[in-house]
Amino acid sequence: MSRSAPQGPSRRLLLAGALAAVSAAVTGCSSDSEAASGGSKRLRIGYFAFPSGDLIVKHNKLLEKALPDHKITWIKFDSGASVNQAFIGKSLDIAALGSSPFARGVSGASPIPYKVAWILDVAGENEALLARKDTGITDVAGLKGRTIATPFASTSHYSLLAALEKAGLKSSDVKLIDLQPQPILAAWERGDIDAAYVWLPTLDELRKTGTQLTSSKEIGAAGKPTLDLAVVSDELIAKDPQAIDAWRKVQAEALRLLKSDPEGSVEAVAAELGIKAADAQAQLAQGVFLTPEEVTSADWLGTDGTPGKLLTYVTDTAGFLADQKQIDAAPSEDVVRKAFYLKGLPDVLK
Repeated sequence: MSRSAPQGPSRRLLLAGALAAVSAAVTGCSSDSEAASGGSKRLRIGYFAFPSGDLIVKHNKLLEKALPDHKITWIKFDSGASVNQAFIGKSLDIAALGSSPFARGVSGASPIPYKVAWILDVAGENEALLARKDTGITDVAGLKGRTIATPFASTSHYSLLAALEKAGLKSSDVKLIDLQPQPILAAWERGDIDAAYVWLPTLDELRKTGTQLTSSKEIGAAGKPTLDLAVVSDELIAKDPQAIDAWRKVQAEALRLLKSDPEGSVEAVAAELGIKAADAQAQLAQGVFLTPEEVTSADWLGTDGTPGKLLTYVTDTAGFLADQKQIDAAPSEDVVRKAFYLKGLPDVLK
């Protein structure tokens, strides 16, 4: 999973912004580095206002308790594209990131210097494609010639392309608009768009006047799953791997709390999102949250030296994006494998 202008940036502008971020990092990061090395360690964590264990970690200050000698800053992002730019600009250490923008990030001649280190959740009914009821559209095939909004370079964008392909449509058969969730809601209410593929909580707003055509749960079951991952910078791996271990432990604790203390988990998520407990409970019920044991199993992330099926999922995602002309070329499985940080798993969770 990866939210404020009315129109999202084009791919060319994203690349230009990334280059600008790199330039800014080169000219302005020295003072930050000096400050960080002068005393307490720092962790800059990117997160989304999206119902998950990440919000439990943040709200309950689990990481602050585990790492009292670190200065921890939580930074909210609206999309995976923005997270990727922030890593290029060296302004993040850890962040939530959808599997599709991660596949983009490890592609190309200059892959982003980060690695996947955890799985936050698997997309289910919490990401979906809806059409406005007043359009009369009831299936994906009915979108031909219509205007569809989604945040480009996100898991929703990837799932939308997969849904169109399954329905026998090309991206050129529809008009795709790059919008972040809040602008999507505004465009929907104005009638500027016919359909949208987006995630919670905006998704629930669209459901009030929309018809759901498919979801990431259905698309995943058909062979193209998407996930919300967590990535860590190569610099953090080199300088402070113990912080990554501590962070994984509290993420594992949050996953356990989702099952052992559902009421407390709902309260934490509701507080972070500023919504009622009943709404938070309904949103959490739409996600697929693995147990820590499942995360480190062969079916998902895997263990030290032995990547799980996520390796195939990411490689396949990159291949699909290349076929759709969303990236220039797909990385090999070996290249993707090198973008996995599994050191210590699963033992560090104990």
